Amino acid sequence: MSNEVEAELIAKSQQLLDAIAQGDWGTYAELCDPTLTAFEPEALGRLVHGLDFHAFYFKLSGGQVKPQNTMSDIHVRVLGDVAIVSYYRLTQFVGGDGNPGTRGTEETRVWHRQEGRWRHVHFHRSPSQKS
Repeated sequence: MSNEVEAELIAKSQQLLDAIAQGDWGTYAELCDPTLTAFEPEALGRLVHGLDFHAFYFKLSGGQVKPQNTMSDIHVRVLGDVAIVSYYRLTQFVGGDGNPGTRGTEETRVWHRQEGRWRHVHFHRSPSQKS
């Protein structure tokens, strides 16, 4: 695996997280395959298909201080035209009371190279088990 490909995948993953934090649906949809699948806490243990489920949350983001996301403990594995990016995500935010806070999630994102570009095709996000 080339360091260049690894760096590109890390940058794409950060761009995806930034789009989520900023409520930038256009960038998010551009990075994701329309058939995206996901396991995430909001889906209550169910596998969700497509982008409609995620679009709902983008419509909610307005007027509040945007969170900041930082990836740590990043691991990238490239398997031909498929790549797996796993990391621990730290989300810094300002709560309703005006106080800052941080929450963590464990995430795995699967990318697929389609027609020369990486598209996000699946992810699994779990709340942190760390104290």
